[in-house]
Amino acid sequence: MYSNEPYLLELLQEAQLVTPAALEDVRHKKKSQESTIDALLSLNLLTDEAIAQTLAENAGMDYVDLKRLDVDPSVAAHVPANSAVRFRAVPIIEGAGTLVIAVTDPLDFDAIDSLRHVLTVEPEFVVASDSAIKQRQLDFYASQLDSAQIAKLDANAIAVTETSAAEGGDAPVIKMVYQILQEAYQNRASDIHIEPTEKEMRVRYRIDGALHKVQSHPLSLLPSIVSRIKIMTGTMAISEKRLPQDGRIQAKFGGGDLDLRVSTVPTSCGESVVMRILDKSSLSIGLPQLGFFSDDQATFEELLRLPDGILLVTGPTGSGKTTTLYACLNSINKPDRKIITVEDPVEYLLSGINQVQVKESIGMTFAAALRAILRQAPNIIMIGEIRDLETASIAINASLTGHLVFSTLHTNDAPAAVARLADIGVKKFLIASAVRSVMAQRLVRGICKDCAQPAEMTLKEIRSLRLTEEQIAKAEIMKGTGCRTCRMTGYKGRIGCFEIFNISEEVRLLINGDESTSGLRKRARELGMRTLREDGVRKVLAGKTTASEVIRVTMADSD
Repeated sequence: MYSNEPYLLELLQEAQLVTPAALEDVRHKKKSQESTIDALLSLNLLTDEAIAQTLAENAGMDYVDLKRLDVDPSVAAHVPANSAVRFRAVPIIEGAGTLVIAVTDPLDFDAIDSLRHVLTVEPEFVVASDSAIKQRQLDFYASQLDSAQIAKLDANAIAVTETSAAEGGDAPVIKMVYQILQEAYQNRASDIHIEPTEKEMRVRYRIDGALHKVQSHPLSLLPSIVSRIKIMTGTMAISEKRLPQDGRIQAKFGGGDLDLRVSTVPTSCGESVVMRILDKSSLSIGLPQLGFFSDDQATFEELLRLPDGILLVTGPTGSGKTTTLYACLNSINKPDRKIITVEDPVEYLLSGINQVQVKESIGMTFAAALRAILRQAPNIIMIGEIRDLETASIAINASLTGHLVFSTLHTNDAPAAVARLADIGVKKFLIASAVRSVMAQRLVRGICKDCAQPAEMTLKEIRSLRLTEEQIAKAEIMKGTGCRTCRMTGYKGRIGCFEIFNISEEVRLLINGDESTSGLRKRARELGMRTLREDGVRKVLAGKTTASEVIRVTMADSD
């Protein structure tokens, strides 16, 4: 840990911080691979603050208590993250032509010389405790470090600060956050909700679309938990508690990489945190895994072969629209095609696809990004969401000039997309000319295969889904009885219910004729469009989900 441990131990004895007897006792008790200094720390016979003060005095340097010092995070840019971790240092103050750097070990002359070489300004060195420097490294560089480096910093911080939570140690908080993330990952959660109430801090996981309360803790822990999560993002301000913030965490669980999108919002009881788990295993998902029946899949695959036009996916937040778009891109991602996406945010990095991040604070809006990428000569464009007339107009012009465009809208059903585009200012004749198809979707929970058993539907469910005796007689009605695999819910995973509204020549004429949404929906059904509920019924009869799930998710489609 320290470059010259024997000399440091002599200094500590001279300063009467360690007695010869205690030192001899520790040498007999310590683990074979453990240094004597580490053993003294782990046995609470020494603090790293005392070590830092002793080294500073010996080297003729100033000692700095980083826990009491406000540091501008922008100073960190002077030292690369890997160099800071390697040389156990962190920049803390920038002055006129100089830079103050805190180091753990002023006796490590090789590290100090190396730092001089990587800097463009003259450094001045001070000494700080090892744990404080590691904490600042996490604050400043977490987003630039890999998971192994972060884990090492955390592990070292735990070894030092676990001495007493009452004395301000943050190790219990580090462990608690890690356990929350690990448990959420193991339970296939899509979201983690850490919420303050009047009396407690509540932790809930969203699993297969449903929220489950899993933990409750004293409300006093909330500020520490929120601060720890902000530190892990590397970009969120710990001191800012009045405004919403967004960030991102990269972590490793179960041998796989995991991204978490973090959002904090101030409430009357404290900051509420939601972490969206972006599991990279979903990147390999294809159209069959979305829940299509073979006929709908064939229809959709035919649409993906179109040379131009707009394909829209609609539905509320959390209905799987982004996953569907990624599955589409995966299926058509070939070396002879250039695909560019414009997203806010970029949730997953897709191999072989150019992805552009929207950042409105610097003027990088959907419209601005679209104008730029059209000069990149793409074949296929994906727009995360059409939100305004400018974005819609560029998307339509792109589709009319030989590009295949994918995007999403927030509408309740597929035919309503026409009215939504008209509401934001798109002319009906352009909608009719550019849009090739609209697919509405919802997600229903799938029946757990480990505990699935034949079941019967209630009379109320039969009436709600308007099933005939013939349909019921041929059906394979199933229900999960509950097991450890599904956390006794009877459900595991989710599948889609789809409503595909193809813009045929007849439908184009109706749109140009200013037909109402209800009129478009009626004619589309006459032409063979299945509604969300009708597609859900097919999945109930095939034993893929339950009647109660379809009724719950397609309540608005009950007509």
